[in-house]
Amino acid sequence: MVARQFPKPAEIFDLLKFKKPELNPRKRRLAKALTIDDLRVIAKRRTPRAAFDYTDGAAEGELSIARARQAFQDVELHPDVLRPAVDVDTSIEVLGARSALPFGIAPTGFTRLMQTEGEIAGAGAAGAAGIPFTLSTLGTTSIEDVRDANPAGRNWFQLYVMRNRETSYELTRRAAAAGYDTLFFTVDTPVAGARLRDKRNGFSIPPQITLRTVLDAAVRPWWWIDFITTPKLEFASLSSTGGTVGELLDSAMDPTISYDDLEVIRGLFPGKIVVKGVQNVADARRLVDHGVDGVVLSNHGGRQLDRAPVPFHLLPEVVREVGRDTTVMVDTGIMNGADIVASIALGADFTLIGRAYLYGLMAGGRPGVDRTIAILKDEIERTMKLLGVATLDELEPRHVTQLVRLAPRPLG
Repeated sequence: MVARQFPKPAEIFDLLKFKKPELNPRKRRLAKALTIDDLRVIAKRRTPRAAFDYTDGAAEGELSIARARQAFQDVELHPDVLRPAVDVDTSIEVLGARSALPFGIAPTGFTRLMQTEGEIAGAGAAGAAGIPFTLSTLGTTSIEDVRDANPAGRNWFQLYVMRNRETSYELTRRAAAAGYDTLFFTVDTPVAGARLRDKRNGFSIPPQITLRTVLDAAVRPWWWIDFITTPKLEFASLSSTGGTVGELLDSAMDPTISYDDLEVIRGLFPGKIVVKGVQNVADARRLVDHGVDGVVLSNHGGRQLDRAPVPFHLLPEVVREVGRDTTVMVDTGIMNGADIVASIALGADFTLIGRAYLYGLMAGGRPGVDRTIAILKDEIERTMKLLGVATLDELEPRHVTQLVRLAPRPLG
């Protein structure tokens, strides 16, 4: 029989530790977010449907983004035992300088529509974390203002080649003058993909007031108050801001983009030139032979060609072909720090996050972006320790198995 006794008050109080309540609602909700998926749930709750779906959605049946995320989930990691990794170093060399973490913030368009702090929040958070920030041609903050928000950090610029070539040339000159050290020459948008969620929502720039938007605003008044009491949205390269996103993109992009345009831009920009949107080995080889400084394996977050190749699946073959000759980056589908560790193990030099950053932004502005970075950093460090590696250089392909879910059917 267990001996029982009257509890002593002092012992009871030792067991009860009352947590100090957090009175700041933003800090309270962000503290509850333990994963990027948690931030996504908060972002969806706080953001009008059209703006959230623009970020969360993809092209047509959204198969490309689903497959990209599934590819990372279909990873088996192989740890080494009895190899202590008490203190891990998450820094990495990319394009001539160190990054404190093996990922940077990818270019995203129309960012202040998601949350009014927009690119300023992203650039500031990236600078504080010691990672690069990439501004989109379709960003809602100027090249110069992003530089001012991240004066000591690394700023990269993503360029679309526009129908009006001089617009693209002027943006390139401004990025160079502002000290941006890398330019992403984007090649996967000859025309806009079919963003069906945007069409169904009637999403346009600027947002149009309809019965649906009024009802949506009724439960999210803070978003609309922020939107109408902050500076008017401005875009770096669009002279017109009326119409759906697809219409705006189609009016701006040029399907005749070619290697000749790449040569012109390379002549205008003194820093590194990286081609974003590479989706096969042959193109990667051809671009490296043309002297580019890097390639980004990307299907534009699944927002252009649906059923496009999964960048993570392409990674090993591309690294075998050109990895010794150029910088290889990968994006699309990253939702966990383990995704980043797996990419580095398979030979990627760097990774980029897009939606993960925007989920944090929508969930809580600048502190939300800080939370995104902190979550991924914690997951990277924990995964490295569990694998038994102290530095990213110790990661090897043997640490990762890509499990096969969809396999090509042999021809013939």
